[in-house]
Amino acid sequence: MFKTILSILFLFLCIGLIGVILIQHRKSGGFSGSFGGGGTQMDMSGSTWQRMSSLNKVTFAMTIIFILFSIVLVKMPN
Repeated sequence: MFKTILSILFLFLCIGLIGVILIQHRKSGGFSGSFGGGGTQMDMSGSTWQRMSSLNKVTFAMTIIFILFSIVLVKMPN
């Protein structure tokens, strides 16, 4: 029963994560831009987390939750 509830929540999380990713603007240097290696992000004022937009922070948080849900669902007994 608990695994079914977690699976449904995981499905909603997947749909939400897809939606959040699709509405983002592509303004950084791709995959390397997410780690602070983008060409326009080379200023030294503030950390990478402070320069991220709120939508990027939501995406990052949802990705961490996605990974945790995945691990929990795999490790749960049937």
